Amino acid sequence: MPIAKITGQGLYAMAFSVALLWSCLIGERVMVQRAVAERTRVLHEIEQLQRQRRPIPVTAPTPIRQGRFLVTNC
Repeated sequence: MPIAKITGQGLYAMAFSVALLWSCLIGERVMVQRAVAERTRVLHEIEQLQRQRRPIPVTAPTPIRQGRFLVTNC
């Protein structure tokens, strides 16, 4: 003798809840995998940029021009 009876609407609600839970779990896993791949790509790119960095030679300073500068309004 059953104590409670599950209606079709209740059964559909439970199935929907379980499907929603699984989709959230799968979606979270996909996001984490993408984040790990993006982090790996960025760190690799940073390492490449650090290896390519070379000092740029500085030119000799130019002397300051003596005189007045003309400022015009546009």
